[in-house]
Amino acid sequence: MSDFNLRDLELAGIRWEIADTPIMTPRVQAPTPDAPIAPPRPTAATVVAEIGRAAASVVPAVAPMQTMSIDTVRAMAARPTDMATLNRMIGEFNHPLRTTATNTVLPHVGRGRLMILTDVPGADDDASGNILSGATGELMDKMLNAIGESRETVSIVPMIFWRTPGGRTPSQDELDMARPFVDKAIELIKPRVILTLGTLPAAQIINVNLAKSHGVAVEMENGATCVPIFHPNYLILKPAAKRDVWNALQNVQNILKTAE
Repeated sequence: MSDFNLRDLELAGIRWEIADTPIMTPRVQAPTPDAPIAPPRPTAATVVAEIGRAAASVVPAVAPMQTMSIDTVRAMAARPTDMATLNRMIGEFNHPLRTTATNTVLPHVGRGRLMILTDVPGADDDASGNILSGATGELMDKMLNAIGESRETVSIVPMIFWRTPGGRTPSQDELDMARPFVDKAIELIKPRVILTLGTLPAAQIINVNLAKSHGVAVEMENGATCVPIFHPNYLILKPAAKRDVWNALQNVQNILKTAE
């Protein structure tokens, strides 16, 4: 083979890759009194005829991957029988946000019966690949310690596993594409209490307005009790709201004790 192998040729608006010596088109120069007129530039039909020998080695462009239907994603998410398998599936899933995020932020699984559902991974989460990290995570750890819990005893699941560009609110289609994995995590972990952080999971999981229903326990069809509270990020900005969160956390603690 020559040094020109695997060069790209633009032909009729389509990109081709050719495993042979390409046709080198001579540059057309303006005629001068002492030089003959340059031959006309070859047409596309002429080029096609001349490269017929290499046609067998042409590799057509790959069509872009089609987005999976929600039904297909539900069928995929229904298969795992343990969280390790589910996490591996999430890590391999080709969600539209995966191309813009740094890391896939997988669910954290603890040994207790309290689950935290949070919203979009933050910048620290995206950088580390760990859910509720940075200053937000430090405050969350203090909140858990106040009711005798810790990262070892609670499970933490984001509503979506990839940070959105700039941390924007995810679209409903983006949420729906991740939701079957969230539902499967709830099914496998079997929490007694689900604590939602912020407006997004409160609206998505139990269809409530957080401002009107903060701390109000809601019984779910799976037998778990869901308690919506403010996100730690909100508490960093509005420390006065910590009193309302503390009251809700005490209620969560009482529910967990009665379940023992």
